[in-house]
Amino acid sequence: MVEKIHILGFAGSLRKGSYNRALLRAALEVVPEDAELEIFELDKIPPFNQDNETNLPASVKEFKAKIKAADAILIATPEANYSIPGVLKNAMDWASRPYGDNSFEGKPVAIMSASTGMLGGARAQYHLRQTFVFLNMYPVNRPEVMVAFAPQKFDDKGKLLDAKTKQLIQALLQNLVIWTQKLEHIDFTVTNG
Repeated sequence: MVEKIHILGFAGSLRKGSYNRALLRAALEVVPEDAELEIFELDKIPPFNQDNETNLPASVKEFKAKIKAADAILIATPEANYSIPGVLKNAMDWASRPYGDNSFEGKPVAIMSASTGMLGGARAQYHLRQTFVFLNMYPVNRPEVMVAFAPQKFDDKGKLLDAKTKQLIQALLQNLVIWTQKLEHIDFTVTNG
């Protein structure tokens, strides 16, 4: 039996009624058979303080361990001031520190976003992709899942109602699994010639 691809998902929002947290719950419903999705909540991650990076808080240790154990990462992020929200940046800062212990190193990653506006979080996704360069992560390029006018796509309990969005999430997860499988067979080790 082939082991399932383990995907760790987290949302860049702490809001109880967050559309992005709802996107993660919707993803649980359409995970490919050869994968599993675990959702991690960022609510216990404290503000980043470099003074503490060699004595990590327990919640940060847990987050870093889960990232390292995962085969792939799924991030659902809202957009804040044309960029990624502070809670997401904070968690990613912790997970990439201390220097030389970047939990995200070499991880395949997929992004999705939901917004009440017309662009569906596009600017946040593009800023997040810039961050992936430094973190040495490998993002899935397509499909881009940017859910515009989110209040029209979810019911009042946060259940995704939009069939097209569900199909896009399913395709994104399938592509993340395929991408993860492809990357498993590539040696990215740089040697000094």
